[in-house]
Amino acid sequence: MTFAPQVKIPAIYMRGGTSKGVFFNLQDLPASAQTPGPARDALLMRVIGSPDPYGKHTDGMGGATSSTSKVVILSPSTRPGHDVDYLFGQVSIDQPFIDWSGNCGNLSAAVGPCAIQMGLIDAAKLPADGHATVTIWQANIGKSIVNKVPMTGGSVQETGDFELDGVTFPAAEIEVAFVDPAADDEDGGALFPTGQVVDELDVPGVGIFKATMINAGIPTVFLEAAALGYKGTELQDDINGDPKALAMFETVRAHASLRMGLISNLEEAAQRQHTPKIAFVAPPAEYTASSGKTVSSQEIDLLVRALSMGKLHHAMMGTAAVAIGAAAAIPGTLVNQAAGGGDLKAVRFGHPSGTLRVGAEAHQQDGQWSITKAVMSRSARVLMEGWVRVPADAF
Repeated sequence: MTFAPQVKIPAIYMRGGTSKGVFFNLQDLPASAQTPGPARDALLMRVIGSPDPYGKHTDGMGGATSSTSKVVILSPSTRPGHDVDYLFGQVSIDQPFIDWSGNCGNLSAAVGPCAIQMGLIDAAKLPADGHATVTIWQANIGKSIVNKVPMTGGSVQETGDFELDGVTFPAAEIEVAFVDPAADDEDGGALFPTGQVVDELDVPGVGIFKATMINAGIPTVFLEAAALGYKGTELQDDINGDPKALAMFETVRAHASLRMGLISNLEEAAQRQHTPKIAFVAPPAEYTASSGKTVSSQEIDLLVRALSMGKLHHAMMGTAAVAIGAAAAIPGTLVNQAAGGGDLKAVRFGHPSGTLRVGAEAHQQDGQWSITKAVMSRSARVLMEGWVRVPADAF
């Protein structure tokens, strides 16, 4: 009996914000995986080690959490005014599928540095020192993202003193701007798909909840913590160790997805786990973060907890942070109310690992709200580079 050899594929393993993933240059992928389809998905799932019924990703590069089961494909941009095209895949841990429906805001911070590292950016655009501006086309959602990447001596500066809650070590700060982050009408709905900043969401067998459903950064549904029986200070084990709570959140998420027009029937929600996100908010309160440090009510504007791929996130998804900033900037949303209401250009919110500040520019015209830009700071670092190996018969 003969067995298939392993194929070597160039790759970079990077952390971006509070996530990490395997990054590929499109032209380095095998020919069958250079276009979307089953071969590409099979290859990338095998790289990550999915589907894994043990939920450990022992035989792959994934980390067995939604934050670490990610893949990215980069290529020179074909769009005017952009440097690089960025395609993101959220790999299911225990099921055989990749969700291509949304972006990863955290890994968005790693795209600019990685593109420079891969030689995808014109060297003439890169300053020896200072900041390189990398304009990114986010192919999943059809939006522009701008990275301001620190440079020293002609190379990306990765080390620094910028601290990001949810990340163990300090690194260099990268400004990430999401330009016009709301979904376009033809791409799945307006900023508020229902036309309201607050709706009543009727979830049979669960309850009727006030909800802010917004398309900014990533489709997100916000609920009030108190209405769910929570305080907003919960950590991962408080939610992820409760199967009934997880089932409840998934049921609510499915009904919100249907209400937002993201799916046509509830059964489709199981194959669209990456979007929408579901989060709950509360006014500021003191709590102990997962690191053990105390977060005082005076240093935050509100509390937010969010779920990703069916589990409470250990910090905050970057795209959900965009949604938080956008919703906070618009009077009357549940996020704005939890932060005290009024005209909020930026908010600092408390999440399980600590705090994060995000700003957004909101405008109203003819009764319709729009978000022109949302900005936050992240960091990114190359963890390993070289080749990943995949059995040739896996794709």
